[in-house]
Amino acid sequence: MQHIRNIAIIAHVDHGKTTLVDCLLKQSGTFRANEAKASEERIMDSMDLEREKGITIRAKNAAFKYKDYHINIVDTPGHADFGGEVERIMNMIDGVLLVVDAAEGPQAQTRFVLRKALEAGAKPIVVINKIDRENANPKKVLDQVFELFISLNATDEQLDFPFVYCSAKAGYAKVDLNDSSTTMGPLFDSIVKHIPPPRAKAGDGFQVLVANLDYSDYLGRIAFGKIMAGKVKVADEAVCLHGHGKVTQGKITMIYHFEGLKRIEVEQAHAGDIVGITGFEDVFIGETIADKPERGALPYIPIDPPTIQMEFAVNDGPLGGQDGKLVTARHIWERLQKEIRTNVALRIKQTDDPKIFEVEGRGEMQIAILVEQMRREGYEVLVSRPEVLYKKDTNGNLLEPIEKLFLEIPQEFMGVIMENLSGRKAEITGMNHHGDQVTIEALIPMRGLIGFETDLVNQTRGLGVMSHLFHEYGPDRGEIAARKNGSLVSMENGQAMAYALNMIQERGRLMVEPGDAIYAGMIVGENARDNDIPVNPCKAKRLTNMRSQGEGKGIQLSPPLKLSLERALEYISSDEYVEATPKNLRLRKKILDETKRKRAEKTRVIKILAE
Repeated sequence: MQHIRNIAIIAHVDHGKTTLVDCLLKQSGTFRANEAKASEERIMDSMDLEREKGITIRAKNAAFKYKDYHINIVDTPGHADFGGEVERIMNMIDGVLLVVDAAEGPQAQTRFVLRKALEAGAKPIVVINKIDRENANPKKVLDQVFELFISLNATDEQLDFPFVYCSAKAGYAKVDLNDSSTTMGPLFDSIVKHIPPPRAKAGDGFQVLVANLDYSDYLGRIAFGKIMAGKVKVADEAVCLHGHGKVTQGKITMIYHFEGLKRIEVEQAHAGDIVGITGFEDVFIGETIADKPERGALPYIPIDPPTIQMEFAVNDGPLGGQDGKLVTARHIWERLQKEIRTNVALRIKQTDDPKIFEVEGRGEMQIAILVEQMRREGYEVLVSRPEVLYKKDTNGNLLEPIEKLFLEIPQEFMGVIMENLSGRKAEITGMNHHGDQVTIEALIPMRGLIGFETDLVNQTRGLGVMSHLFHEYGPDRGEIAARKNGSLVSMENGQAMAYALNMIQERGRLMVEPGDAIYAGMIVGENARDNDIPVNPCKAKRLTNMRSQGEGKGIQLSPPLKLSLERALEYISSDEYVEATPKNLRLRKKILDETKRKRAEKTRVIKILAE
């Protein structure tokens, strides 16, 4: 046990965690020189979506050998919406590498992940990464990290943290900036020296706290976690102690151990190691597997509650079922149930309408990733605009989730951004000028954040950077004006015609091209004003048998507005859906029929978070 180290790598999004893991795995000799993996980048990002978006979504395990130490390592996401992944792996590790960008310094998410690590009692090593960037200032960033530790009420022992400067991309680390180094050696030595051996007790009995799940078609569910006590062998009798007090008898059918990225089957494992165990079909994250019921369950770490909700509905539009294979309510519900088995930060429930399900999560990005995965698997689904979950205080007053927003923008765009924030009911708490950049801190209702990122990119010409964290439930801030533009809604079924679109584009921006399939109630563009207008994009030009050469030639359509899935979810208003199918993304009204739509007036609906 003295030769095991369990660490997690935590950081703000894009500060170089995954590249650092690559470097540690490669330099520890995990891969042979001629192995294909040895030349790959971002090895840990195994999902297609992670590689495309360049972010980590799921926490993943790997391990490597250094001298005679076995080091288990967990790569965690840096995006605030996937905070649930970070929270649950904290009980699997004993130390963390806190990675901070040498140019940007600690950001919002750095604060969140560090707080979770300190609460779990993990020993931090600060890694100042990207020291070879042109505007890097590692010394200043180290001071900022120290201030961050103080603001999080760290103990004296935690404030005396070891730190290492490195460049994960170039593959070297150093303890002092003046040292010359070409390898990650100093970082390996720091891990072995400063991270304590696992907090676990050897001896009789056996307990594992489940922190991650996977599924194998041959062996069923695989539960990953740290062995807190004793040792375990294949074919041992064991029990699973569930969260609601139920006890399931079972047998250990297989034990996995990590070597590099591979899972290796082993006959037995000892206290302190991180392993995968099969044999229990209904085990969940946070439950305990032990040798007998008398051992008792290990303490369960609660996870922050979700703050937003979206509806997932069966695609009942005229074009439903043309692209996807999995389109019924049963298919969608089974897929959502499969998702919550491994994704603890999501919650799902059925509604009075059998075709509509409610999905609750941390942020629209998290739910957009789920919709994107479902599209790729052949599902068709309608998704509503994100709605915020309210709470009530003891006096029955409404409370809504308030986020802490951190903005970094060029000074010239300050006026327009401040105006935008005031419209979203934000309260500015701090402002800092450095050079021609301004850092703004604000408290903003979560409702006001929906769609803000798009405005920020447009209004600062892509130069603004934002990050946000859940702050608290605060008093309701009242009505926030939604999107300023109405929609151009089709009133016919058919195919979009260039002749008709040419006339419609005078009203606003188009979202469809000639030849696209259209149905009544589908949104074909954005109106320049704030009301919805019914239009007919399928109208063909009437032709006579006497026709001059010049007619019909002068049609020039401006390029249509094509929205990505996340952008579309922010864009739609409360009476609209995004129709996501494997090949298409369409926007439509919830009620397709125009007369029925007029009867159902727009009203503000408030959803209360169920305790």
